[in-house]
Amino acid sequence: MPTANPDEGLKRVIGVPALTLSIISGVVGAGIFVLPAIVGAELGAFSVFAYIFCGILLASIMLCYAETGSRITTSGGSYAYVEAAFGDFPGYIVNWMYFFGWSIIGSAALMNIIADSLSVLFPVFSNPLVRGVFFLILSLFMIFINVYGAKQSVGVVKIITIIKLLPLLGIIIFGFSEVHTANLRWEHLPSFKSFADTTLVLFFAFAGFETSLGASGEIKNPKRAVPLSICIAGVVVLVIYMLLQMVTQGSLGAQMALYKNAPLAAVAGKVVGPIGGTVLLLCAALSCFGNVTLDILCTPRSLFAGANDGLFPKFLGKVHPKFATPYIAVITYGLLIFIFSISGGFQQLALMASAIILLIYLAVILSTIKLRMKKDEEGQKLFKAPGGWVTPLIGIAAIVWLLTSLGKWEILSTLLFIAAVSVIYFVTRPIRHKNKLVKIMK
Repeated sequence: MPTANPDEGLKRVIGVPALTLSIISGVVGAGIFVLPAIVGAELGAFSVFAYIFCGILLASIMLCYAETGSRITTSGGSYAYVEAAFGDFPGYIVNWMYFFGWSIIGSAALMNIIADSLSVLFPVFSNPLVRGVFFLILSLFMIFINVYGAKQSVGVVKIITIIKLLPLLGIIIFGFSEVHTANLRWEHLPSFKSFADTTLVLFFAFAGFETSLGASGEIKNPKRAVPLSICIAGVVVLVIYMLLQMVTQGSLGAQMALYKNAPLAAVAGKVVGPIGGTVLLLCAALSCFGNVTLDILCTPRSLFAGANDGLFPKFLGKVHPKFATPYIAVITYGLLIFIFSISGGFQQLALMASAIILLIYLAVILSTIKLRMKKDEEGQKLFKAPGGWVTPLIGIAAIVWLLTSLGKWEILSTLLFIAAVSVIYFVTRPIRHKNKLVKIMK
């Protein structure tokens, strides 16, 4: 089982602090700026317990990623993990699912949220032509910094992460003065359906931590850094989310539904006045920008890894001779995000993405189980998720439960997508096999 590829040609420049902040940035996106109202409107004061419950479910998934990430240290993230455990075909499916079904559509949607947030302050961003030019400028800028170097790109993400976390921490610290304890009490338990639907929303608010692992080939000492960064980031995100929910719920109470589109801005307005709402809108735009920048850093590494394994076109596996980055993959991916961002009509595709990310998580957990059953050939001491077999089983049960909340259209479209990718795999298999033979002979 190959767990390292010294011929990748990438530089290991990402340490624990940078990786931890990247994971936090990948999770704390624009959703947290509206999430407290959505959850509070459905569950009321009981919403805090939904965070705890969802956090336990997500922890099992993150720990499986941490365990497998300490074993598989090549670029590719979820794809590399599944490929190492189950072979080319499952890895091929996961790579395409993650690339098209989750990353491109998700980042394109975030690009639109950036423009939507700015349009509240500057109506000119509602103009389709202006939005298109704006998307092009953003895409080219993010492509440039990611081609220039992983270290520089992570540096931008670190700065953005700190900037967007400061106002959130400000709301937590100063917002407690506006909290009324009566708003944190509940008179009855929510229905099971309401709790299940809300948990699904919460689950996807936490999704995105795995994006940073796509750059595993550029992480220093990944056997230590990956599990440590995942654990630290997971705890930080959960604490931030719970505190924000408590402050928002305690401050707005029954008025939560009135501020469904911008609950944190409403709390900020109570604390520091109208300027608070403006700051939060700008933070939402900046948060989306940071997430897309991180995505363009990490996801092209999956294309790069897939190209080196013969799963994607060979040119995507080229490394820049000066900057040591997979520049063709980065440029291709960035331009695809731009094309999707101006095309519109993402709603149905976004629903399909919800089903796809769940299936990817399930595949990684199953990979963790299979890899755990294999003996460590190198005799190295690797990270193992605490809880034994209970941890992955909790993750599997959680994902199966969440999948039952998906609609028929999402399930059908996902199955059709997998079927189409399977056809592509078997049709192009002879070409990939020939390329591998040529590579071996060289």
